Amino acid sequence: MASIRSFIIRQISRQYMKNVNPNRDVNDMRSGFEVRAGALPPARGVDIRKESIDGVNCEIHVPGGCDGAPLIYYLHGGAYMMGSPATHRRMLSYIARASGMRAVLPDYRLAPENRFPAALDDSLTVWRALLKGGESTSNMVIGGDSAGGNLAMATLLSLRDARERLPAACFLLSPWLDLAGEGESQHTRSSYDPWFKPEYLPTIARRFCTEEEIRSPLVSAVLADASGLPPTLIQVGDHEILLSDSTRMADNIRKAGGNVDLHIWPRMWHVFQFFIGQMPESKKAIDDIARFLRSELATDRMDLHKTEAA
Repeated sequence: MASIRSFIIRQISRQYMKNVNPNRDVNDMRSGFEVRAGALPPARGVDIRKESIDGVNCEIHVPGGCDGAPLIYYLHGGAYMMGSPATHRRMLSYIARASGMRAVLPDYRLAPENRFPAALDDSLTVWRALLKGGESTSNMVIGGDSAGGNLAMATLLSLRDARERLPAACFLLSPWLDLAGEGESQHTRSSYDPWFKPEYLPTIARRFCTEEEIRSPLVSAVLADASGLPPTLIQVGDHEILLSDSTRMADNIRKAGGNVDLHIWPRMWHVFQFFIGQMPESKKAIDDIARFLRSELATDRMDLHKTEAA
């Protein structure tokens, strides 16, 4: 059963999103997202600094006592048009602290000024620079939410196809993996989703890629060969129109012989983890992410760096 807090946040979100139109000026959308998402502070005890990695601006998160700990390579969401390290600072800082891991958050280029594959190029640039700088793939995981989940999967597929070493694990939060919008949840969840309407997604997708590119596996990963991927955790809400993106991807990974944990959260919506500190479901989800990462990396940090009470 959903908490009272989540019910209130859901209603506020639904009311706010009634005024959101994907045809709005992109700079207005970006500034609004920055203001709203940056209103709350990051997790206490996490040192956050800025660094340029091979020409790409990044944010580095290091929880206290975690210098030299395993590394989360995280790609933020925002429909490929919005978002930055600032918008995702709070959520990622909680994930880093809960898991006892460092984190790197690239400020990749955004559409429509920089269309596909600009964001992927930036992600690969930072990933490869981290390895050249001495990081080990066995000590790294990759993650992302929404469009960042798409970018995380595109990064994995690109590295795999280039026969480069992959991270130890992957975690995806409400990933947007089908830009063609062919999943059944586009229709079955449209009346429940407090954030998105199916008719908005084609407009957003066209700002990122061409009609010819939309069915590329690096744009719509549900169409990719899913073999050879690392163990993957997918968290998705049962009340979001992107639910099918997650279920189809999980099915593809299983059919390819891979290891995937698909967690469908009842009555939750798109990237509900964003509300860490405001509702208990977000804390529970982040604790589950931390548990998965510690398990896959075989760390002994089981009782360290817990998230604050929601």
